[in-house]
Amino acid sequence: MITTGKYILFISIHGLIRSKDLELGRDSDTGGQTKYVVEVTEALSKSAEVEKVDLMTKLIIDERVSTDYSQPIDTLNPKANIVRISCGNDEYIHKEELWDYLDNFADNALNYLKSQDRLPDVIHTHYADAGYVGIRLSNRLEIPLIHTGHSLGRSKRKRLLASGINRQKIEDRYNITRRINAEEDTLASAVRIITSTNQEINEQYAQYDYYTPQQMRVVPPGTDLQRFHAPVGDEWKSSVYKRIAAFLRDSKKPMILALSRLDQRKNIQVLIEAFGESPELQEKANLVIFTGSRDDLRDLESDAQSILLDLLVTIDQYDLYGKVAYPKILRAEDVSEVYRLAALSKGVFVNPALTEPFGLTLIEAAGSGLPIVATQDGGPVDIIKNCQNGYLMDPLDTKDIADKILKTIDDPSQWEIFSKNGQVNVQKNYSWDSHIKTYLDVIRPIIDKTEFLERDALKRRPMMYHNGALVTTLDQNLLGDDVSLQELIEVLEKNRKTVCFCIATGRRLKTALRVIRNHNIPQPDVLITSSGTEIYYDKSLTKDNAWTTHIDYQWNRQRIVTLLSQIPGLNLQPQYSQGVYKISYFYDQRLAPQVEKIKRLLLQNEQNVNLFVAFGQYLDIIPARASKGYALRWFAEQWDIPLTRIVSAGGSGADEDMMLGNTLSVVVANRHQEELSDLGQVEPIYFSEKQFSAGILDGLEYYDFFDLCNKAAADT
Repeated sequence: MITTGKYILFISIHGLIRSKDLELGRDSDTGGQTKYVVEVTEALSKSAEVEKVDLMTKLIIDERVSTDYSQPIDTLNPKANIVRISCGNDEYIHKEELWDYLDNFADNALNYLKSQDRLPDVIHTHYADAGYVGIRLSNRLEIPLIHTGHSLGRSKRKRLLASGINRQKIEDRYNITRRINAEEDTLASAVRIITSTNQEINEQYAQYDYYTPQQMRVVPPGTDLQRFHAPVGDEWKSSVYKRIAAFLRDSKKPMILALSRLDQRKNIQVLIEAFGESPELQEKANLVIFTGSRDDLRDLESDAQSILLDLLVTIDQYDLYGKVAYPKILRAEDVSEVYRLAALSKGVFVNPALTEPFGLTLIEAAGSGLPIVATQDGGPVDIIKNCQNGYLMDPLDTKDIADKILKTIDDPSQWEIFSKNGQVNVQKNYSWDSHIKTYLDVIRPIIDKTEFLERDALKRRPMMYHNGALVTTLDQNLLGDDVSLQELIEVLEKNRKTVCFCIATGRRLKTALRVIRNHNIPQPDVLITSSGTEIYYDKSLTKDNAWTTHIDYQWNRQRIVTLLSQIPGLNLQPQYSQGVYKISYFYDQRLAPQVEKIKRLLLQNEQNVNLFVAFGQYLDIIPARASKGYALRWFAEQWDIPLTRIVSAGGSGADEDMMLGNTLSVVVANRHQEELSDLGQVEPIYFSEKQFSAGILDGLEYYDFFDLCNKAAADT
């Protein structure tokens, strides 16, 4: 039985919130959250089930902003108000500076609520600062607490570290410890956590000690379905179409459309490879790629420039001219038209990202009547399940990508089903009406007291971050014995909140991920690739750009290649093995000079670099500031993990500098004997008599590693 007349209180404290003319983008506090909370308040007030909705925020009296924000009550409609509460400091201050005033806000909010004719049936807080206040109001008034994080402190901290900001500056500027503590406490207090996707539940919130997945519910966001709709006329005359057609021999073929920024995680190169390896796909369709707007590729940042160059090289490698379009310009107002053009051509939208937290472009494509083929990692799983308008694919398997695209465009009747399903189901699942319906379904049993949360026993660890780390290579250590690998994975899973898992490999990101996934290895907390020249964090694969800037010092890739071009016994490996900061050669010891002589030649020409030989036949040349060992020490410093609580496991000469110094080092029995044979003479390194992952487990036991880390946590 539905109870009518519900009173819902939203709390969103920071930013500039008013009933009209939202100042979106004014600063970092006036983004999507402010727009969302106003829109959801209005949308909820239209429901017959809801009697009243209040949106509580901070009162602001400051000559730098409009006097609108100083009005205690701002009416949205007869059932909905914005209520502004003083926190004792009525200036406009950023969210990071609000923490000292939140208790004042809570006291004043409590006084306001007690003065009303009735108390709310539920309190729903948005972001960590509101969660802090919501806990206090919920406990005092015995009102159920619901929370939406919008973004999480633990994830932000890792992104900030990756951007090059050191720990103390992060603490001073963002009050990150207070934020994370507030998030932990809110997780422990709220009866429901509302997210946009299952990915948030399974990966982002799973970083928290008070992670209780049974308290979490997915309520997908809405999108502007007035803008994203199926073709209604002749779109072929548009300027966007002309920009696309200029690249193509037959521009009326079905479009395989991809929209993406130039980011390695977006994996566009693999989509081009899938197209290039499929003559059937090339015969039946065109590939259309938009990667944002650019005037001159030479003006792009080095990473973006490198990615675009790789895309162009791949197009050239497969001789795809006349079959692939990659226009330089895509304006925001053109995006909806691009979807309609692709739908008109009976094409398909493809998102080949290595991981995709949500996938707003997939919803936009669905609303436009365009079937989708998307990565099986992250938000697209939910979207395709809800919309039934396409296929999931393995983003590292070019054949699977091509097969799923062909399966979509080859069957006209199936294409029409997907097209109609997308339009109908995006309306059902991702419109504002559907959002409100799902939301009310979540909170109704909480208000009516027909559903209760049973929590697991919760125990919070004393430290906020990992107390230790295991750093291991792929090919000599993790791979080779599936039984011991599974044992190692189980041990790491049991200790995942204490010990960080890191893989360091000479492979590039794409091939490393393919191996990791093919062997069902959990994606590591830290992934060091390309012989220590790239560092990625978490499943989101956030790249450590500060590390990239650090190792760029005096690096001249082209000069090095030129100097070594005539050296016998050195042959460049294929393009897919190369990196912006890694030059990889096949090394023939019978013909090539010794590595020391090669390094001397480069030094004589003012090229200071690191050289590593692996398995006696592969030579990597990387910047002087880069290596697996340097990368290990970089992330250890960023994450505040002492080297004495890091186990480094290796098996070839390329791993040597990981094993030196203060780390607890393990050399597995299947090591390359010649390259690591001298290590035992200079360092207290443990040489295991067991192979592969069994050798790593043996080393962990030898060092009594987990007890060491747990003792460190207890002593903190």
